[in-house]
Amino acid sequence: MQIRELSIGGAFEITPRQFPDDRGTFWEWYRFGALAEAVGHPLDLRQGNGSVSRRGVVRGIHFADVPPSQAKYVTVTSGAVIDYVIDIRVGSPTFGEWEAVRLDAVDRRAVYIGEGLGHAFVSLEDDSTVTYLVSEVFNPGREHGVTPLDATVALEFPDEIGEPLLSPKDLDAPTLLEAEAAGLLPTWRSARDFTDSLDARWSARG
Repeated sequence: MQIRELSIGGAFEITPRQFPDDRGTFWEWYRFGALAEAVGHPLDLRQGNGSVSRRGVVRGIHFADVPPSQAKYVTVTSGAVIDYVIDIRVGSPTFGEWEAVRLDAVDRRAVYIGEGLGHAFVSLEDDSTVTYLVSEVFNPGREHGVTPLDATVALEFPDEIGEPLLSPKDLDAPTLLEAEAAGLLPTWRSARDFTDSLDARWSARG
């Protein structure tokens, strides 16, 4: 597999090699050691999630308190989405910026979203199925959101999806600047200190 760091530090795009034959196709969609080498520490898998979304559904922007936050490894098993990684770390040189990666059942890419980053996606097809491996179990008291319609973040959705479909929770979530003012966002330093500690713990194991 090929692993490429995105413009948002702590996020990576993973493109697997596919091996088609007359039976179908085989590929590795996750490899522990390859990801750990790229990131600096492994994904400590604690929970697996899945979602099925109609065309035009937007989920996110979601994030969790640091520490421990919730790193995510996201891929699509059917359909297609545009996946967004958003830098919500106050003090980061790329604070408020984002990068998008298309995830679909053709290239079968995945995205790794490191601790302290925000995550969202928009479904491009009906029944788009997204699979997430995450580093922490869901803890509602530590989970937060920023509205994906925030003009400051300015996520770009494809015109062909029409009007984005959001949950009431995501629609009513604060803007990035409102979340910052309320003290909900992680800081660049807290996120870096936490991931540095994970890197050091992994390195010490040899």
